[in-house]
Amino acid sequence: MFSLAMRKAAVVLLVLLLAACSDPPPPPSFADARQLADAVTAATRSGGSAKFATDVAVGQVRSKSQGQARFGPDGTAQVMTTDFIGEPMELREVAGKLYAKVPEGSRDEGKPWVSVAADGSDPFSQVLGTSLTQLAAQNDPAHSLSEIRAAGTIVSAERTELAGVRAEHYRIDLDLARLGTDLPAGLPPDSADKLSGKFPVQVWLDDAHRPLQIVLDLSPVLRGEASITTRYSEWGAPVEIQAPPPGEVG
Repeated sequence: MFSLAMRKAAVVLLVLLLAACSDPPPPPSFADARQLADAVTAATRSGGSAKFATDVAVGQVRSKSQGQARFGPDGTAQVMTTDFIGEPMELREVAGKLYAKVPEGSRDEGKPWVSVAADGSDPFSQVLGTSLTQLAAQNDPAHSLSEIRAAGTIVSAERTELAGVRAEHYRIDLDLARLGTDLPAGLPPDSADKLSGKFPVQVWLDDAHRPLQIVLDLSPVLRGEASITTRYSEWGAPVEIQAPPPGEVG
């Protein structure tokens, strides 16, 4: 009969043999930032649609947004609510145009919606056009992926989990000098010549290479707390996104 010590030794040996025979986990899928950006862009379009939530903390700006988006080769359509100006506001982006639902006290001729543009000449766009268009762009994975494609370098990658979901986690450095005026939300385009250096971006991908979370850390550039976190969920779920009725747009 086996002694207790012999049984323990047999168990240890069995564990070691099983560990030796098991296959090591595969490495993350990408070692090159451009390849990652191209693959995730294709996966995002194939995914079709998703829900998202964005937290912005840049300088004195603190805001939360949530909504849903539809992705495709013709661009992104989205609808969201945000407290970017300190009170709830609905934004819709359809066919390349961005619309904002104006608070009642600021409406022109009683019409609830305005068309917003970064270079718009109307009073609303002149005050908030750049900030709102940057915010809308930041919800679109294609925007962050274009930045990664143009100016990114992967510094580490691992297989992990995010909120209980298997994920690939990438840490990427973005070089501001290579971004030009295509800057993240919170950085005005005219600051491109005044800023320099690199800032980190973290990307979590699901098994289909669709984004689960993207975090931009602008602290090294702005020398203070500055981050933008966007989370994606329910890939492929149906979404309903329409432009406001023309008669309601001022």
